[in-house]
Amino acid sequence: MRPFVHTLNRTVSWRCIVVALVVPLLLGACATTHPPLMPTPTLYRTSEEPLFKDLPPDRQTPYVDLIYVTDRAPRTEPDDPEPYTANRARSMAFGTLRVEIGEGVGWSELASESASGIRTIPLEQRLGAVQELGRFPQIIYPLVPVPGGITRDPAMIDVHEKAAAGFKALLARTVAESPRKEVVLFVHGYHDTFSDAAFTASEIYHFLGRDFVCVMFSWPAGGTRGLMMGYDVDRESGEFSAEHLKKTIRMIADTPGVERVHLLAHSRGTDILSSAMAMLNVETYITRTTLSDRLKIRNIVLAAPDMDFDVAAAKIFTVPSDPELPYGNAPSPRAVFPPPGFHLTVYVSPNDKALTVSQFLFGSVIRLGRIQASELPPEKIAEARKTGLFDVISVTEKTDMFGHSYFKSNPDASSDLVALIRYGAKPGDKLRPLVAISPPFWRVRGPDDALPQ
Repeated sequence: MRPFVHTLNRTVSWRCIVVALVVPLLLGACATTHPPLMPTPTLYRTSEEPLFKDLPPDRQTPYVDLIYVTDRAPRTEPDDPEPYTANRARSMAFGTLRVEIGEGVGWSELASESASGIRTIPLEQRLGAVQELGRFPQIIYPLVPVPGGITRDPAMIDVHEKAAAGFKALLARTVAESPRKEVVLFVHGYHDTFSDAAFTASEIYHFLGRDFVCVMFSWPAGGTRGLMMGYDVDRESGEFSAEHLKKTIRMIADTPGVERVHLLAHSRGTDILSSAMAMLNVETYITRTTLSDRLKIRNIVLAAPDMDFDVAAAKIFTVPSDPELPYGNAPSPRAVFPPPGFHLTVYVSPNDKALTVSQFLFGSVIRLGRIQASELPPEKIAEARKTGLFDVISVTEKTDMFGHSYFKSNPDASSDLVALIRYGAKPGDKLRPLVAISPPFWRVRGPDDALPQ
């Protein structure tokens, strides 16, 4: 017994040392007070596609205004730089936020620098005004007894419906003022503060040409409690937030004027989005509709997904793998249901060091964000090619410290993302000159790759 205990103690001690040394590095890599605007995506530098085309004057500003939804707890100290903390609120709130780009920079300078490969002035981002406009009741919603059973408390339903109406009214006004009646919903990753998430959402909005409506969903990430310096706490907070994200997606789809919805998540945010989509996928299947018809979803993008590969597959393909799930009133295993109507794109990298650590911590065989075509049987790849449901885009060039934020730090990767969402381009198109590995597996071109003729 003693040798076993001694070995166990040594193993636990060694793992604790690794966690204590490595996780703080990951934490420090994510947080920046005033991060510079991400590099200009390649297609705006090398093609004839303008970054800002026919942009209305009211959007030609050195700041961006976004809508946010969060289930973070509000700050309690007035001098706290963050409007929301890493703690859970148990209720969902929404409002507007402003991100300022550059200091003393006018629109003409910002537009010119944003389309250039080389910046001549700093374009640091700063969080401006944040205004909470509504809040939903705390979960669990209370129940009350009535003849024949129990029902939801009518008072809480009134509060819920008032909040939902307020959110839809805000989004409807924003959509009405937008050149494109499409919503991009962004879900951030592990350890991001509210500001971190706002900065990334701002960059996405800015480099999509400011044509879309951008909504940020910010969950309670950034804690430091627990054995893994907050990683384990963030993981459970993500599980907590999936229910709120599900409701958010529904509300966006039900807002008058919204024509299409694009969902983008990064890192641990991909697990939250996958959980929410699994629940919504079951809902739509049971009602004999699809995510694209019911929820107007056109793209689901998972960037550097910090998920066990098997867990991801079980969530993403939960409906096809459950033939006993009711299709209408009863199961119909051989039902021919409509194609989904949306496309799933997964950005991965074999050089993602953050996911290497995550893989070690959880003992995963492989994280989805590091998967490569060589790790799947050829017959599975051929099957995926026939269905055309998804593409996996590999990014091999390392452009940030841990190779985990390449979807915005790598101009070729961000260019591919922009071409996908803004222009609807397919892999191999002129705006997405990817290297075909074994479709649906592709690779972003590196500096040594020649462009196709």
